[in-house]
Amino acid sequence: MLSARSLLRSRTSVCNQLRACLSARSSKEYYYNDRYEPGESQFEKILIANRGEIACRVMQTCKRMGIKTVAVHSEADAGSRFVHMADEAVCVGPAPTAKSYLNMEAILNAVKSTGAQAVHPGYGFLSENTVFAKKLEDMNVVFLGPNSTAIRSMGDKIESKRIGAKAKVNCIPGFDGEVDEDKAVKIANEIGYPVMVKASAGGGGKGMRIAWNDKELAEGYRLSRQEAKASFGDDRMLIEKFIDKPRHIEIQVLCDKHGNALYLNERECSIQRRNQKVIEEAPSVFLDPATRRAMGEQATALARAVGYDSAGTVEFLVDAKRNFYFLEMNTRLQVEHPITECITGIDIVHQMIRVGKGHKLLHKQEDIPVDGWGVECRVYAEDPYKAFGLPSVGRLTSYVEPLHIEGVRCDSGITEGSEISIYYDPMICKLVSYGDNRDEALGIMAKALDNYVIRGVTNNIPLLRDIVLEKRFVSGDITTNYLPETYPDGFQGTVLSESEISNLAAVGAAVNLKAALRQHTILPGDAGKNNCGPFHLVVEVPDVAPVKCSVEIKTCAKGNKYYEVTIDHYEMPKKVAGQEEPKEALKPSVSKPVVVKVADNFSLADHLIDQELNGENVTLQLRSRDNAGNVTLQYLGTQFPLTIRDEKAAALESAFTLPKKVIDYSSVLIAPMPGLVTSVSVKVGDKVTEGQEMCVLEAMKMQNSMSAGRSGIVKTVSFKTGQTVSEGDVIVELE
Repeated sequence: MLSARSLLRSRTSVCNQLRACLSARSSKEYYYNDRYEPGESQFEKILIANRGEIACRVMQTCKRMGIKTVAVHSEADAGSRFVHMADEAVCVGPAPTAKSYLNMEAILNAVKSTGAQAVHPGYGFLSENTVFAKKLEDMNVVFLGPNSTAIRSMGDKIESKRIGAKAKVNCIPGFDGEVDEDKAVKIANEIGYPVMVKASAGGGGKGMRIAWNDKELAEGYRLSRQEAKASFGDDRMLIEKFIDKPRHIEIQVLCDKHGNALYLNERECSIQRRNQKVIEEAPSVFLDPATRRAMGEQATALARAVGYDSAGTVEFLVDAKRNFYFLEMNTRLQVEHPITECITGIDIVHQMIRVGKGHKLLHKQEDIPVDGWGVECRVYAEDPYKAFGLPSVGRLTSYVEPLHIEGVRCDSGITEGSEISIYYDPMICKLVSYGDNRDEALGIMAKALDNYVIRGVTNNIPLLRDIVLEKRFVSGDITTNYLPETYPDGFQGTVLSESEISNLAAVGAAVNLKAALRQHTILPGDAGKNNCGPFHLVVEVPDVAPVKCSVEIKTCAKGNKYYEVTIDHYEMPKKVAGQEEPKEALKPSVSKPVVVKVADNFSLADHLIDQELNGENVTLQLRSRDNAGNVTLQYLGTQFPLTIRDEKAAALESAFTLPKKVIDYSSVLIAPMPGLVTSVSVKVGDKVTEGQEMCVLEAMKMQNSMSAGRSGIVKTVSFKTGQTVSEGDVIVELE
């Protein structure tokens, strides 16, 4: 049976107004099921009280509807994409969020000066601020979110659980009141470890810690409270039983001001690090129709109980037996809403605007399909090799989104030249793939990640690419513990198979040879007949034994040139007398000779190298190269720095090069990311023990405890509380 989406691809009757949203393909794929009454009243001007990708997303729907938009921005964001997209723009302060995007009075003044009739808050910042919503109501300006009473009730985790219990929503065992540190320890021992301590007003993974004993609870309480104060201005904490190895599944709800409440099915959000989502998908591979219906009915019951009247998300934890427990309600547009739009065909932002204007929802519950599959990868400016993603900063020197691939949507707020700074969330893009089934959606996602060109900032594409085709993830056997269980030693990069090593080495050899021939750096006697080889090269791939590549340049029957690369194991020569041999010889990378044909279809200036290698379509990225035979290729998401030498040069280098010295970093505390030092707990002369906290570093409003790598005496402390550090700065040094 064809899905509604498959049928829609051939339809020509899609509304022209819908087609204008993003592109003809995107509008047909996403908004085929959106509903409104022709000629219904609408706002003339909407102010978006947010920045980046979500501001762009809201503006896209506004432009489709013919509504003028106003952007508010910080001084640092003056040249940003969302500012240029808007019809008007107002600067509301300097870069720090407290002085700009959280500057309520400045934003309210912008509403007055521009005559905006409504405000869409996006997510984060003031989106769940009851004072802001109430002040807009007092100004007769529509807040495009739920009413302030609903925000207050659901934003307070303590109150929301009380309301949920009355509405017969399944709740997690815990204490439904705020706690101090001493009371938290007492309650934790009564409930039984592990427990979750978290901010009453929290969200987005901030202000949350898991504790397995009294010591961890005391430390987690302190750090979570600091994060809550910095992020939400509210440091009240609560405590509840932590459900080990659950799934995190949420229900999208949509309600109007006339008592109608719908659930737009679920999103699976179990792939997380530090309680923040990394990959989401809709629907969940785990839910059956009965559980989906039960969760949806409880979510809408909760929404009705609180008088909810906009889009919102009810989050649940689901155990292995499909028992589900209410976690919290996010009273705003959720980051991952695009994948719900994938499977329902509804423009959620459009419906939020309609509801804000007072219109009824035109859908019934039976009109909400589960049509196809959507997957979202959050592409962040983060180093995935550090705790699965610590923030990175920099300027995007090259940036190309993979929109040429069918079934791909990119929700981003940046362009080439944009800067990722320490002041804001490090998200680059919400990369979405969609298909008729999960396998298709994951395959499209893998291809999109391979084709996504990002230069200038470290990003988490290596981790995302590895996950989407990882065996356990593909099987659907996932929980919120997926990352530490799948990568117990942290993410180390993609581990290549023998055939993948051959593919990587062959393309690297072809790139190196193409550059050498262009620059005439090959001796005439080494170029063979008509400069076509064979060329004898040695390719060193990180962490595996080097391979020998014999390359010949040939021409196929159609007249196209290609490189025929014969790959074999390379036997390293013995070290010269007096030099120590490696303690452990690397296992051969290839077990037998293999031939790989690399088409000469790329230039040395290209970012992407598309190849068909032994019947498999492969996309690599040329990250860098130099005249010394160093070529870095991105393959399967991971960057591989290759060292490529003529066989004679490789033999001499191997025989005479001294082994690299191993540097001991345990004596220094190095900043793993740029950030703000919020506290320093040691001074010169102090004795510290291994694992003892020495300082706390705040990055992107997350508090990171930095501890000693060994026991010793503090020799120097280079930074004070309130100072900023760059990645790699030495904060504390031990004797």
